[in-house]
Amino acid sequence: MTDLELLARIIQCEAGGEGEQGMKAVACVVMNRVHVDYGEYGRLEPTIRAVIYQPGQFDCARESIGGRYNAQNIYNMSVEPIHYEIAEWAIAGNRLTNLGFALWYFNPFSAICRQNFPSRVGEFVVRIGNHCFYNPTPAYADT
Repeated sequence: MTDLELLARIIQCEAGGEGEQGMKAVACVVMNRVHVDYGEYGRLEPTIRAVIYQPGQFDCARESIGGRYNAQNIYNMSVEPIHYEIAEWAIAGNRLTNLGFALWYFNPFSAICRQNFPSRVGEFVVRIGNHCFYNPTPAYADT
């Protein structure tokens, strides 16, 4: 699987129901992790593949979770042209300006985004659709 296809699949799997802005935001998080040069993600090989397959990061990259089959994984996705277009857009260096340098997102399954995620290393920046996005704080450098 090429990096383009891998990114398109993670976009569809993680944010396929979030509209174009939500899908672009997820693509930006992946690319921000590829390009960050410090902290936990800065120690990874700077590739889409290394970021997506980093253990424990994206449920969609796992075929099983907690010993049970995960049907919503990148291998089961029906990727459409829009997913490839957004992947190409992100790989080309485009970013959503309201997202900042977000390295994390999650769906809180509520109307409220907590201020920090995954801990004090990420600070809430914006909500797009059902996902809350978080920029690194200075504490992220120590991860």
